[in-house]
Amino acid sequence: MNAQDSTSTRPYLIRALYEWCTDNGLTPYVAVRVDESVQVPREYVKDGEIVLNISYDATSALQLGNDFIEFKARFGGKPRDIMVPVGRVIAIYARENGQGMAFPPPVDALAEGGAGSVMASLPTPGPDAEAPASAEGTAGDRVVQLVQPESAGTPATDDQETPRPQPPAGGGGRPALKRVK
Repeated sequence: MNAQDSTSTRPYLIRALYEWCTDNGLTPYVAVRVDESVQVPREYVKDGEIVLNISYDATSALQLGNDFIEFKARFGGKPRDIMVPVGRVIAIYARENGQGMAFPPPVDALAEGGAGSVMASLPTPGPDAEAPASAEGTAGDRVVQLVQPESAGTPATDDQETPRPQPPAGGGGRPALKRVK
């Protein structure tokens, strides 16, 4: 079997990060690029995307399969059946610290002009949160690193300092989505 014939790594990575989140007491969120194949409450979709809490406490009958993520959840107090094709998941991450993984954009997002966008960090969950933009891949799925190592960039010399990002005023900064084109 060659690389083109193998199955996507996406469902395995989603399950692994879900397990990592739950083992560490974190809340796993998935960002999903919505189209007609995604079964979610449309009133909660913003800019063609939705962020879903898939924690044990927020879901019932959760199944993280190779083809679909399926569960029951309440939205505005109303029970809903949710079904998301794994290929539409654009990121999975921990709500508390933003650590997780982003996936390549869906083919339809590339056709809309989303080609070349890179997810640098994750959305802040909450009522005003914007979801990341992109997902689904092909047999050649690639993984986008969400957190840059501290050694990234050119090393500092005696006459050159590497600038360090400053924490936001007021402390308690949360990860935010940044698209790089």
